[in-house]
Amino acid sequence: MRISVQETPFAPGAEGDAFAAGAAGAGAVVTFTGVVRDADQGRLQAMEIEHYPGMTEKALTAIAEEACTRWSLADALVIHRYGRLAPGERIMMVATAARHRRDAFEAAEYLMDYLKSRAPFWKKEILTGGDADWVAAKDADEDALKRW
Repeated sequence: MRISVQETPFAPGAEGDAFAAGAAGAGAVVTFTGVVRDADQGRLQAMEIEHYPGMTEKALTAIAEEACTRWSLADALVIHRYGRLAPGERIMMVATAARHRRDAFEAAEYLMDYLKSRAPFWKKEILTGGDADWVAAKDADEDALKRW
């Protein structure tokens, strides 16, 4: 299991290949990469992501360990960036490996739902013109987490 909270960009293909190569005995590997999107079509200049080092890694490790146990995963990977990111940049990646695809898919969804609603990151959208707004929790994200 690997958890990485980093400022630097990552290459999803290389990360996925390395993860799959180390997932001995797995019959399924699922990867998901999240991208900073401009929901207001041209208004987002950047997203600034903050976190508390140590606390964030501990929280992500705990939820990844929960996923590994709950779905009998062979391995799990969580990468999440912080700092200033432009629209189109990769913000996070989750990878899971299991003997069967259902476990790998469900565990990946669980991790993504957790990252979206509970992981200790604070996100601020920097809009054109200099306005800045903290990103609030969305009901849909909370509803997605309730299914677990």
